[in-house]
Amino acid sequence: MSKLLADCWNEIFEYLEGDIRTLYSCILVNRLWCEVSVRILWRNEWNYTTSNFSTLITCLPNESKEILSKNAITILTPTLKPPTFNYASFCKVLSVNRVYYKIERLLKNQQNILSRNLINYTQIVTQEVLQMFMKEISSLRNLIFSPSPYITFSLYPGAKDCLKNLSELYCGSDISTELFYQLSQTCYNIQSLTIEFKRIISNGIADIISVQRNLKRFDMIIYNNMANVIFSLMSKVPKTLIKLRIHSSIYYTPSLTFIANFSNLQELELSFDFEEYFVDFKKLQYVIFSQLQVLKICHKLPSNGLLIKFLENNGKNLKEIYIGEIERCNDNLLNLAISKFCPMLRKLSTGIKNNELETLKIIFNSCKYLESIKIWCGGSFLSEKQALETVVKYSQNINELVLYHLYITQFILLPKELESFFINWSNRVPQKSLSLVIIVYLYEENTSLDKNDENIEIINKYIKLGVIKKFKVTDDYRYSI
Repeated sequence: MSKLLADCWNEIFEYLEGDIRTLYSCILVNRLWCEVSVRILWRNEWNYTTSNFSTLITCLPNESKEILSKNAITILTPTLKPPTFNYASFCKVLSVNRVYYKIERLLKNQQNILSRNLINYTQIVTQEVLQMFMKEISSLRNLIFSPSPYITFSLYPGAKDCLKNLSELYCGSDISTELFYQLSQTCYNIQSLTIEFKRIISNGIADIISVQRNLKRFDMIIYNNMANVIFSLMSKVPKTLIKLRIHSSIYYTPSLTFIANFSNLQELELSFDFEEYFVDFKKLQYVIFSQLQVLKICHKLPSNGLLIKFLENNGKNLKEIYIGEIERCNDNLLNLAISKFCPMLRKLSTGIKNNELETLKIIFNSCKYLESIKIWCGGSFLSEKQALETVVKYSQNINELVLYHLYITQFILLPKELESFFINWSNRVPQKSLSLVIIVYLYEENTSLDKNDENIEIINKYIKLGVIKKFKVTDDYRYSI
C-alpha cells in the first residue's frame, strides 16, 4: 500500500518538475512528500544552486575528502552529519562545464583564494564530484560537455553503467578522439545528438554517430568554414532520423543534398546567415518528405520560387511553419502559397504587410485548424489594431496570439479598441480562452499595448473573467509559438 501511495505521489509531482519553489515547499510537508520531491529537485543539475554543491561535498566518499584535505581545500557544508539522501544518485541531466563553474563560484564565496590557486582547486574538486556522479548515477539521461582548458573529463569508474542508457548528448567537436571512442563503446541508444562544430573536428565523431541504433534528432551548430567536411559525416547518421536542425553563421557554400536521404523527417530547421547555403535547394524543392510536420527556416531563405515549390510538394502534412527573415518573410506570394498548400497547419509565424491584410484573411479561411499564430507588427507590417481585428473576425480555432514587434512601434492601441477585441472574443462560438503574448523590441522604448495602464487594467479584468488564459510580455525574440 505504501509503495502504491509513493508511486501515486510521484506521478503527481512529475507535473511540478519545472516549479522549483513549489517542490521545495513540498519537502517540508512530511517524509513521503520529501522523498518524492527531493528526487525530482535533484534530477537536473542545471537547477542546482551553489548550496546544492555544498551538499554534494558532504556526499563525497572519504577518499575524495582526504584528497581535498591534502590540498588544503576546506568547504563549509550545511551539516557535519551524514547526508539524508544519496543526492548524486538522483541526477539525470548533467552539464560537466556547469559543475566546474558552480564549484568555482562556491570556492570563491567560501575561501580567500588567490586567483592562480582557484583554477587548480576548482579542477580538483570538480574531478572528485564528477567521479562521484559517474559512480552513483545508475542511469544518466542527458550529458552536456564542451571542452575547456580547465576541465579534463574522462569516463571514470562506473561510467559504463551510468551512461549505458544515455539518450541525449550535447558536445563540442573538439572533444578528444579517445573520449569519443570511449563513448561509442558505451552509448548506443542516444536519441538526440547535438554537436557544436568548432575549429577542431575530432576523428572520433564518426565513431559516436555510426554506432547509434535509434538516433531521432541531430543538431549541427557550425562555427567554422569546413561545412562540406562536416556534412560528409551525415553519411554515418542512421536513417531513423526524424528531426534535423542545422545552424550556421559562417559564410560558405556547402551541399545540402544529403538532407534528401532522410525521407522520414518530421521536423526540419535551417538557420543560415547567408543565402549561399541554399545553393542546392533547387534540388531539395522536388524531394518528397511524406512525414514532414514542422518546417522552420530562420534568417535567410531560399528564393521564393524554390520555397513555394517545396511547400507544394510537402505542405499537405505540415502542422507548423516558421518563416524568419525580415526582408523576405513578408512576401505575399509565399504567404498565399502557405494558405494554398498547407491546409493542416496548427502553428504559423510569418509577416503580413499592412496593405496585404486580405492575405491574412485567406490564411484563416484556408487553414481552418490553425491554433496559434505569430504575427509580425511594426514598420510596414500590421499594426496591433489590424492584427487583433482580423484575428477575432476571421480566425476559427485560434487560442494563442503572439504579436511580434520588429521595431520600436510608433502606433498606440486605444483602451476602447482593446476592450472591443475582448468583448468580441468572448462572444465567439465556441468560446475559447486566449493566450496573448507580446514580443517587444527594445522593451523600455516600446509603445505597444502593454505600456498603457488602462490597457493593463482591461487585460487583468478579462483574465479574471477567464477570457484570457495567459498574458505575457517578453523581449525574447526566440519565443516560440
